Amino acid sequence: MTQDDNTGEQPQQPQERGSMRFQDGNTQPREPSLAEQRARRQALADREREEQEAAAARAVAQRKADTKRKVLIGGGVTVGLAGLISTYYTVAKPTETTAVCTDASGVVQNDQYCDESYAASHGGHYSGGFWFIPLPGGGFSQYRYNYGGTGTVGQRVSGGSFTAPSGNTNVSTKSGTSVQRGGFGISGKSGGIGGTGKSGGS
Repeated sequence: MTQDDNTGEQPQQPQERGSMRFQDGNTQPREPSLAEQRARRQALADREREEQEAAAARAVAQRKADTKRKVLIGGGVTVGLAGLISTYYTVAKPTETTAVCTDASGVVQNDQYCDESYAASHGGHYSGGFWFIPLPGGGFSQYRYNYGGTGTVGQRVSGGSFTAPSGNTNVSTKSGTSVQRGGFGISGKSGGIGGTGKSGGS
């Protein structure tokens, strides 16, 4: 009868060369080599340099943004002031228009017939945009201004309008008499539409 040599124990596996099953807690870590130390120092230096460059780039970008914002704000203020001044002068500066005295049919007459003092001295008056001057045989002749039209005495006025211009318009006759003074809609009263002085002699 053959004896069984198997005792139930597993054969011990050979230990691999170079492997370590455990490390003693008292084992000191290996000092890094000179090459590893140089590599670590270089990595730290590179990271520090990159951080400094990034910080410098952010500072430059911030300065550019601040400068651009100041330029835009300054430009906006300048444009705003220029626009305001331009608008002020546009509104404040009156335009110039010439007034031509005409009769009710639009025929050019002497300026004196559209003068309040002349009409009053001859028993006439002003009403509704017309000067009324009595006629020798009875009744009244009507006269009014045409604004911006042209023509000589005895001719029908050409162009213009019988509606008084806005208050920001200087209106004067061909002889230079002021009929209306422009400027923010303020004008003196004379002849019913503004201005001063007589328009002509009697």
